[in-house]
Amino acid sequence: MHKQYVLAGYGFVAWAMMSLAPLGTAQTGSVHEPIRYIGGVSVDLRPHEGRLRPAVGVENRQILRVNRTHPERAEGSGWTYNHAPDMAYWNGTFYVEYLSNPVDEHIAPGQTLIATSSDGRNWAKPEVVFPPYKAPRGVRVPRGSKGYMMHQRMGFHVTPDDRLLVFAFYGHAEDPFEKGGIGRVVREAYRDGSYGPIYFIRYGSQTPWNATNTSYPFYRESGDAGFAAACDGFLANHLKTLQWRDEDRGIDGFYPKEEQLVGEDCPEAFNYYRRKDGAIVGLWKRSTSALSFDEGKTFSTPVKPLTFTMAGGKQWGQATDDGRYAILYNPTIHDEHRYPLIAVTSDDGILFDDMVLVHSEVPPRRFFGRWKDFGPCYVHGILDGNGNPPGDDLWVAYSVNKEDMWVSRVPLSVKHTVAGGVADTFDALVPGAAIPDWNVYAPLWAPVAVEDREGGRSLVLRDQDPYDYARAVRVFQEGTEATISFKVKAAELGQGMLDAEIMDRFGNRPVRLRFEHDGQIKAWNGTDYAVIAPLEQDIWYHVEVKIAQLPLGHYTLSVNGAVLVKEAPLAEAVKSVERVSFRTGPFRDLPTRQTVNETPHEPLPGADDPVEEAVFCIDDVHAEGTGNLAPMP
Repeated sequence: MHKQYVLAGYGFVAWAMMSLAPLGTAQTGSVHEPIRYIGGVSVDLRPHEGRLRPAVGVENRQILRVNRTHPERAEGSGWTYNHAPDMAYWNGTFYVEYLSNPVDEHIAPGQTLIATSSDGRNWAKPEVVFPPYKAPRGVRVPRGSKGYMMHQRMGFHVTPDDRLLVFAFYGHAEDPFEKGGIGRVVREAYRDGSYGPIYFIRYGSQTPWNATNTSYPFYRESGDAGFAAACDGFLANHLKTLQWRDEDRGIDGFYPKEEQLVGEDCPEAFNYYRRKDGAIVGLWKRSTSALSFDEGKTFSTPVKPLTFTMAGGKQWGQATDDGRYAILYNPTIHDEHRYPLIAVTSDDGILFDDMVLVHSEVPPRRFFGRWKDFGPCYVHGILDGNGNPPGDDLWVAYSVNKEDMWVSRVPLSVKHTVAGGVADTFDALVPGAAIPDWNVYAPLWAPVAVEDREGGRSLVLRDQDPYDYARAVRVFQEGTEATISFKVKAAELGQGMLDAEIMDRFGNRPVRLRFEHDGQIKAWNGTDYAVIAPLEQDIWYHVEVKIAQLPLGHYTLSVNGAVLVKEAPLAEAVKSVERVSFRTGPFRDLPTRQTVNETPHEPLPGADDPVEEAVFCIDDVHAEGTGNLAPMP
């Protein structure tokens, strides 16, 4: 009976009844276990992809590539620690806010920037919105302070009268929390792209800071009554101000009746979503969750559901436009190795299934810095009320290696399989827009887009990044036999290359082809790449691969109608195949979970300079798997 009430979600009655359950009893959907992952799929921590399937059609696009020696190519400062984003959509524009320090985490100085985009693909140069803090003349730096830094878990709020408030937090390095905090600042984003004056909206409750000894005025001194009223309205919102709690525990009673969220074990990095029964599901770092039935005024005691595995990277949960729910996180307990970034989805916000990849690439960390963990982490989407971009997509922002900033667009509803044949010509697509059902990984110096080319439109992968690559993946119907064909042209070879690989659901690569800058087409022969044909620049090659008799099967390869490889053994045995991958760089498996990230090193050679651009065009992609599949989870 108890379980039926919880799943039906009868508010306070359900919560009260669950409080009578014996300690240690986990009743799914109750305060004892607010969420549960019920999928049988888990992560293999060795490969970057975790042997997981990708969510079909995800776009990963870089919005900041740091550059220390040529800062004008990045954000203008040349600072190489960038992290902790927040995201909003307002006035027809995407906003991403993030923190930035010169080299290290929690080492002064610190500033906060915002990047904007009209479409989520093309981003303006990030702009400093909260500069490094300078104390007023005559104000002494407290003993033990190592300068001023910024730290915040949230950055945006769209008001009921459609204003966009932008927030940040100033504190003392190396510990901005509690007595190390100064206070929360706010300014308004205007529709013309400019920003209003900076004000303090709340001072740290454990410090003596106030309007007389800080660098910006208090918000109530603003001459804009609407702005001041908007700030008052936000301060009264218990649920949204709970995002502030990490930096200031609120010993002045700002967070009433939440004793269960304080103390040494206070959870960090709060976000939330609303279940269909009205209950609020609170999520924090390290797998922690709790329930509220009074709009965030009180929460149940936070617990750690055993089916969610996380370290110190954030988890992000939200209701999605398809009437479902999603939680994104790094499924690992390794704080220094935060990859891959995955999503699980749910119909009711309680039971989650279908673990899929959102971002699996881990490029080399080009610049050393303290606590710069490897991989895509600190994921943050658009909080309920902070805008809804056009289309049925889930948008999130995150840092990679705490160095570069990225966004991802996840099409809804989330799926990881494709039924039927694939026949992509790209001619009907808009250049520079979404590429339906293609998974795209696009650094700023290695973009992926549909372009107008001579003879029509094609998918184009460009690459001038010395330490990263462009990648495009097409999932097709899984099968024990498959025929995959495509056209490829090296428009500019430069010093580049293109790997075309047929993959199975676990990321294995049984067929591997390479189009090399040395003017050769190559195929993997089991130990190395063997030359099978010459490669000329600006010539279309029609490639066809036929795979048969899996798992110990073979493949036949034809180029322009000529069979160049016949019934050759696969590079590795697989049960089936389901996707084709195009990548402008070799396969990478570093860092590993054993790679130490706190060993200082010099910047990678040539990290700040582009190399000669390589350009590859892909067209007329056809693929379909057939045959009887053996049962797999």
